[in-house]
Formats: sequence, structure tokens, C-alpha cells
Amino acid sequence: MQSCVKHYVGYEQATGQNPTTNADGVVIEGYSSNIDDRTMHEIYSWPFAKAVRAGVSSVMCAYSRINGSYACENPKTLDGILKEELGFPGYVMSDWGATMSGVQAIESGLDMTMPGALMGSGRTTWGFSLFGGNLTQAVENGTLSMSRVNDMVLRVMTPYFDLNQDDKHWPLIDPSSQELGDFSDSMANYSWPVGGEAHRDVRGNNAAFIRKLGAESVTLLKNKNSALPIKEIPRYIGVFGNDAADKSAGLASSPDSEAIGTFATGGGSGSGRLTYIVSPLEAIKSWAKGRSNSLVQYLTDNELTPGLLHPTNVGFGDSIYPIPEVCFVFLRYYVSEGPDHSDFDLDNNGSSVVNSVASICNNTIVVTHSGNVNLMDWADHPNVTAIMMAYMPGQESGNAILDVITGKVNPSGKLPFTVAYNASDYNTASVNFTAMNITNSNGRQINFTEGQFIDYRHFDKAGITPRYEFGYGLSYTTFSIQELSLEPTNKGNVASLPDNSRAIQPGGHPDLYEILITVESNVTNTGALAGATVPQLYLAFPQDTTPPGTPVKVLRGFDKIYLEAGCSRTVTFELTRKDVSFWNVVKQQWEIPAGTFEAMVGLSSRKISVKKQFDVLRRR
Repeated sequence: MQSCVKHYVGYEQATGQNPTTNADGVVIEGYSSNIDDRTMHEIYSWPFAKAVRAGVSSVMCAYSRINGSYACENPKTLDGILKEELGFPGYVMSDWGATMSGVQAIESGLDMTMPGALMGSGRTTWGFSLFGGNLTQAVENGTLSMSRVNDMVLRVMTPYFDLNQDDKHWPLIDPSSQELGDFSDSMANYSWPVGGEAHRDVRGNNAAFIRKLGAESVTLLKNKNSALPIKEIPRYIGVFGNDAADKSAGLASSPDSEAIGTFATGGGSGSGRLTYIVSPLEAIKSWAKGRSNSLVQYLTDNELTPGLLHPTNVGFGDSIYPIPEVCFVFLRYYVSEGPDHSDFDLDNNGSSVVNSVASICNNTIVVTHSGNVNLMDWADHPNVTAIMMAYMPGQESGNAILDVITGKVNPSGKLPFTVAYNASDYNTASVNFTAMNITNSNGRQINFTEGQFIDYRHFDKAGITPRYEFGYGLSYTTFSIQELSLEPTNKGNVASLPDNSRAIQPGGHPDLYEILITVESNVTNTGALAGATVPQLYLAFPQDTTPPGTPVKVLRGFDKIYLEAGCSRTVTFELTRKDVSFWNVVKQQWEIPAGTFEAMVGLSSRKISVKKQFDVLRRR
């Protein structure tokens, strides 16, 4: 097993990613993500730089094009940024079927084509590889240098030996993998190290770990009148929504068409075959047994719920009676490799279910299992007392959310995106379908004209108030942040540019990771319960000495800390040279601007508690 980071780079949708042939026989090339140089460095390649610095073994290039060239044959992004600027020593592999050329891709920086001849792509058919014999022929006729082939081999084998994978004690592949179709007899030309015990159970204490992760990632968005936690089991409980029940498609990966079933893992290559799943309904039923006369009523068909819960029907034999003391609504937003969503609405009429339940139940608690942003028009309904985002929690789904509902776990998750009031508040569509429906061979163009102004950066610039801001998340206790101290780690002068005499290391120029400023703040649990929170460090660059397109503020650090009631702790953030630099497109270097920065620490992007100004290039 080796680590692989994907998809490199600017791969923001699947629709239109591959070349297609229209009815007239014209090849329509995959879309091109057109991204300016500064945005590429400060937004899209930034996380890949961190992965390279952390020692990732391989980088997977995407299907789509970047500034006109396919990602797996783009010399600027593969050789220029990844291998030269970031000093990546591992190998670049294609996504499955994303190799669009042979020699051109290799000379641009592609080291491995996947999965060889085992599937077709936009350029090939099953059984044909653009590498393989074609690579051999290219070397023999002088089209491809042997030194580049040696470089490919070195890059592929370096992680293998670095991770001691030549050790003979590695276990063989479980034979049951073949029964599940992970590989088959049609791949007989490939040597698979299969053997040993079939159907091995390697889970260990994974269930407890999954449950812990699921509970700790829950983000509490609303908690009116302390509706949560629920300490005493209610006499009457209602459970609604198609996400509450067991998966109707069983334990295999959920298909997009599955109308009923809790959403535990993503689809496509993001899926996993579950060994069991605890649905929210199952967990709540089990919890309710702790009270002998507790009644759990449920409706998990989203199409039937609005009609059955109409006020004129409630109390009749085919509906809910009596009205529950608490009503849980579980809704989903299925995400998968391949298809793209065209809107932010919850699946299967989810919003109507919330409104229907809230029309009869004055204590409606909504839980969403979603892999993306959702609009919540019902969030301000007076009978919606609590809202939680539980994302994709895995097979302990029901137990994890019940731990939060009952207060066994104090929620501490924070939003990794901004939830807006309206779809029009976002400056880009969730997916660009318009540019895909064209007849021009090179017409699929997606221009990233927003630059760095995505998510909270856009909302800050435009002055738009979000429903729930980036970094937001409530707790059953309260926290405060006091004081902010800044300490330069280098008492001398700091140069605006890195020292070019130093050799590039994995992750980029070593000077970029030199710690220049230490930031400290004091966090106190001011409530009555123990809990965790996530203080966040934001940085405002001097607007007068940085180029146009510089955000109002950018996230530069965060730390999750646990505190007993009444206790305090100092959190420390370290600002590196790269953190306080912008990418100078003329000098092609990271440059620290002159002028005054501002460090801000808070509990969300809009809840800043303390701030302090400082200069990097001028010491006081």
C-alpha cells in the first residue's frame, strides 16, 4: 500500500472531462480548467505541495485539461510545478483511462499509465496501451530517451523500497478479492500475489474508531433553546426521512437511484463494501428501549411523508399518532465519482419532508448526511430546533449521531465550507454544464475568473452574510478566546525572497517552510460542560503592496483542543515564509510583501475574537 494524492490539478467537475465524439464524427475535447498562475499556486497546487512535503508516494493526474493541455500530458503542471518547483521525488500516475498520449505524456512528466491495457479511455480501446510496446518502440527509434525511462523506473521504485515493500513478510492478497470482482481471469497476463486465508477479518477495533470519528465530526448548526442534548428518553419519538433507514440496496456501494437508505460512504471509487451498518433508525430504536413505554414511530419514504403528515391527516389510522415529543429528520445528498450535482438541494424531496414534519412537530431536529454544500431554506422555521451536519460517517452512522444527540459526545465539528442563504450568493455554479453542450472541438472551456475568491474569500470580498460561515460549528458548552501575542523567531532582517542558492526539497524551496512568526492565544471553556473546539488563525495581507486579487483574509492554521469546564489552554500557531508570501507571477517566486499584516484568531471565519497587526520585513 502506498499513498496517492489526487486529482492533479484544477479538477473541479467530472462532467465533460473526457473527449467525446458527436453525431457528426467531431471529437469534442475534454474541458479545460483555465487558471491563472497566481491562483494555481496559492489555491489549487497548495495542498499538493503539503502532500509532497509530507512524503506522498504518488500523484494522480486528472482526466481534464489545464490551460489547454490534458492534465496527464501537461509539462507546466507535471514537470514545471510538481517535479521542479515542489521537488516531488515519487511518480505521477494517470487516473484510470486518463492517458491521452504516449511519448508526449511521458516527456511531460507522466511516469505510469493506469490501468495499462485493462480499460479504454478517450484515446484507446480495451486491450491497447499507449505505453507498453509503444514505449519500447519509441526508445528503439530514438523518439524517447532511455534516460527518461530510467527516471520513470527510479520514481516508481523509490517508494517501493522506501516503504520496505520488498520485505517478503507482506501478506498475500485475500483470495476472496477475486470473488468480489476486484480482479479476474481476464487479467491472467498479470501476476497477482494471491493466497493465504480467504475472508480475513482485519478490522480489529475499527468499529470504535469509526464511531468516534463519526461523532467528533458532527457539526451542530442550530440548537434553539438547548434542544440538544437529550438526557431523558422521550415517551414519544418520531423518525423521518429516507436517510434514517437501512440501505435498500444492501451492504454494497449505494447506487445513485437508491431512494431509501442512510448515506454512509461516497459512491464510485470513494465507496467501500460495508460489513454491517447501524442506521439512525436502528440506533434510536435501541436507545428507546431504555424506557419501557417509549414509542418510536417512523416514515422513511420521502414521497409519502408530506401527504401523510398533512395536518388534515395527522391522527388518523394511516399516519402519526400521537404527535411525537421530538421528531428526527434524516436527509441525504448523495455524492459519487462521475455524476455532478446541478443544485444544492437535498435529495428526494428532502426540504419538503422537513417542512411537513415541522408543521406538526414543534421540536424537529434535522440531520443531514451529505458530501457537499446544501441550502437550508427551512433552517429558520420556528419548529426546527436543531440542525446537524453529519457528512459521511461510515458504518457506525446511527451510533455516532446518537452519541451526539444524547450528549455522550459534545459536538465539535466545524464547517469546511460556507452555507449560503441563496444559490445566487455563490459566485460560481456547482458545475458548469453550459460549456459542455457545444459542437466546437475545443469549446469546453471553464475560465476560473473568480481567481482566489472562492467560498469564504468570496463572501468576505462581496460583503455577503452567509447562513452559516466557513469554520462555524456550535457546542453544548461555550468558549472564549483572549489575547493574541506575536513573536518573530528570527530576530534579524528577513529577506523578501527565498535564498536561491539552496537546493529544492520535497515540498518546494526549504526557505518556504522556515517559521518566521509564532502566534499564541488563550482559549477558555466558559461553559458548564467539557468539550472541544477549533480555534482558527486567519491572516490579512497588506492590500497596498500585494497584487489585485488578494483576499480579505486567508486561513493559515487551526487546532482542535479539548477543555474541561472552566479550564484554559494556550494555542500556538506557526507562520512560515510561505504563509506570509504571495506568488509573484513576474519573478516566479514566493515573495513577502512590505507593509502591515493582521493576524486574527477566532472560532469561525466571521467570529474573530482577537487580532493584532505586524510587519514581517520591518522589525520593531
